[in-house]
Amino acid sequence: MTHALSAPQIHTFPGPHWCDYCANFMWGLISQGLRCSDCGLCVHRQCSQLIPCDCSPDQWRKRRVFSADLTTLVRALNTQRSPVVDLCVREIERRGLRAVGLYRVPGSSEYIKQLKMAFDREWEKVVLSEDVYPDIHIIAGALKLYLQGLPIPVIPYHLYYTFIQAAGLPDPGARLEGIHEAVLQLPRAHYEALRYLAAHLKRVAAFEKQNFMSAENLGLVFGPTLMRKPEDSGPMSLDHMWKQSLIVELLIQNEDILF
Repeated sequence: MTHALSAPQIHTFPGPHWCDYCANFMWGLISQGLRCSDCGLCVHRQCSQLIPCDCSPDQWRKRRVFSADLTTLVRALNTQRSPVVDLCVREIERRGLRAVGLYRVPGSSEYIKQLKMAFDREWEKVVLSEDVYPDIHIIAGALKLYLQGLPIPVIPYHLYYTFIQAAGLPDPGARLEGIHEAVLQLPRAHYEALRYLAAHLKRVAAFEKQNFMSAENLGLVFGPTLMRKPEDSGPMSLDHMWKQSLIVELLIQNEDILF
């Protein structure tokens, strides 16, 4: 293992998982493969011998953008953000900010699945115009699906309780300061993704009178999308659900000072 991933560890994946190198399924119930603790790359044991030690796999090795680790993806593509986030946000802001129930109204699951496949097949050729996807809720749904499917959420598991604790502070000023300190601890790719999404959702909320999506409503939608409770820490409580929503609401309302 000295010439493969820089910090590989045998890993048990709680759900179906595919190798980030060969894109084939990782079979088994436990210890299905290796996960790099530096960049999050997940591979078969045999595939790990073929990965360079710089944690920056070539673009051709990333056959999927959906379900790919954020840090690994942006390094592989040499971009600031995931192309799914960039392209979907750009199109939504071009023609969807006034859409009633944006991000709350579901789009066609069949078309969302088609769009996901298009991104994974060849994201550079994805066309999101109204001629191809006339319903903006399809694009919004695809973006939500992408964020929900990240192996490590935008707000990573290791910072989950840091954010939750900050949200529980009774003093509003201390609460914002706590969230700001948590934001500064985000890995670079996650920080950029959260910053970009918070700015986008702030623009969505600016059209609240037309789309009926206030910062509070967007918090309810995106709370469990951007942060998920670590799976080994017990069931979700109502208190945590409320704090997840509050965190996203505050990120939207205070985007200019939190980032």
